[in-house]
Amino acid sequence: MSTPHGNPPRHPDHAERKRIALALQGGGMHGAFTWGVLDRLLEDGRLEIEGVSATSAGAMNAAVLAYGLMLDGDEGARRALHEFWHAVSQSAERYNPLRWTPWLKGTHSFGLDHSSLYAFADMVLRIFSPYQFNPQNVNPLREVLESQVDFAELRRRCPIHLYLCATNVETGKIRLFSGESLSADAVLASACVPTLFQAVTIDGEHYWDGGYMGNPAIYPLIYHCSTRDVAIVHINPLIRRGVPTTTADILNRINEISFNSSLMREMRAIAFVTDLISQGKIDRGEMKEMLIHSIRADDAMCALSAASKYNADWGFLRELFDRGRHEAENWLLHHYRDIGERSSIDIRREFL
Repeated sequence: MSTPHGNPPRHPDHAERKRIALALQGGGMHGAFTWGVLDRLLEDGRLEIEGVSATSAGAMNAAVLAYGLMLDGDEGARRALHEFWHAVSQSAERYNPLRWTPWLKGTHSFGLDHSSLYAFADMVLRIFSPYQFNPQNVNPLREVLESQVDFAELRRRCPIHLYLCATNVETGKIRLFSGESLSADAVLASACVPTLFQAVTIDGEHYWDGGYMGNPAIYPLIYHCSTRDVAIVHINPLIRRGVPTTTADILNRINEISFNSSLMREMRAIAFVTDLISQGKIDRGEMKEMLIHSIRADDAMCALSAASKYNADWGFLRELFDRGRHEAENWLLHHYRDIGERSSIDIRREFL
């Protein structure tokens, strides 16, 4: 599969192949950044992905990744991810959320430029609920998912430990979909932004975006994967300098902090156990010492508006893809040797 980077040479088959688990955050169309990260990691050829825990857009990437791996290994996963995101972009051209109801059909004639149009969409979604502006519960992502992934086959032959996170609307508890519960509904539940989509109902329970309770959840990777290494692919910036002063910026930062809060708590627990092990208070055979890695581009993500999470234009998605590949390349260059040996970030400095 060709890339705009001239296909960096794949490492030879005899190169050491290290096992790793991935934790993929959500963030709307900013999930194309994660697509770029995955593309570069798969292209490199030195990593064996044992498990993935993912939320929202991360859940979409994870389901497509697993399906592509099932069909044709690393190259199959790269093709599947490319085809998925291209299909998302094409679908967005047909199903603009601003035009899901008759009274919004004329918004394109208001003289708004491209960025203003997405900002306008963000404003509309904060005033009207999806039960008002989308009473038919149209979700074009369902059509894309079902055309790209055979979930029945994925349930039967999933090649990795796969966990998709959603939030139970009524109980506030996290729900992990895996194994026999993997489905298009499970992915849509994980990605159900409540201001954009009606709650997804599965087995009589109602679900919203998993980011509220696990963005993403790390613990299933600790419990069910043999590897100690978890690489977190961040979408929501951990650090955003300056105090937001506009309503849109304030709400955006509240959302970022909320969607990082569950990850912060899990990192605190991991750091606590790591300290106990390093101090000899717990035997290394009794507890699992996790090695945490981080792939992110906070500066680039901070430069994007919250409204751009709705932007599925192919050119914008490719820009995010390129940035993801760049960050993954840097991480491989500087931290591949850390896998299996040590965390490549200071957990206390980054998360506590």
